[in-house]
Amino acid sequence: MSALSVMSCMRCFCSCIWGNPDPGPVRLKDVQQVVLDTNRSGVDCVIVKSGRRICGTGAALSNAPLAQDKSYFELKIQCGGVWGVGLATPMVRVDSVPLGSDQQSWVLTSEGTTLHNGEVISRINEKPAEGDILGVSYNHIELNFFLNGKSMQCPITGIRGTVYPVFYVDDGAILDVQFTDFSYPPPDNYDRIMFEQNIL
Repeated sequence: MSALSVMSCMRCFCSCIWGNPDPGPVRLKDVQQVVLDTNRSGVDCVIVKSGRRICGTGAALSNAPLAQDKSYFELKIQCGGVWGVGLATPMVRVDSVPLGSDQQSWVLTSEGTTLHNGEVISRINEKPAEGDILGVSYNHIELNFFLNGKSMQCPITGIRGTVYPVFYVDDGAILDVQFTDFSYPPPDNYDRIMFEQNIL
């Protein structure tokens, strides 16, 4: 038996007994990705396309909070209906639609309004329609929305606590969410949502 074979056998034996301190390169499928969280979604809410499409009736949070200073995500309106997008605390009632009627959510609705605690914060001139891309940015001071890359000039402030991206659908709406590979560039110094352990 050659010295190389003996070394290889010893390496395998040590890995088996003590574990492998260097697992080697991480495969892409093993890297945790931000997606819609099936454990934090309404019972009549349907999440498909590997956690990137929401339909049915209800709301869903993402599986990662907005921990970094400046984060951005997008959605595409695949099919109209009643929908909303924004931020919510983990205590939001995901079976309640539309959101924005309680203290746990801040959303832009398909009606072209921004809502929180049952109050209309602002109304926009151009309602998003099927095929449109909505961008959402948050910096722990302001929540802002973008329609096909252009600011909608309807910021929401006063958001407190740990919040997650939230999406709700009803009346046939279908939304595709995008947490990477954006259709439009994020605002300056904003980036995709990162898990807290990945933030330096």
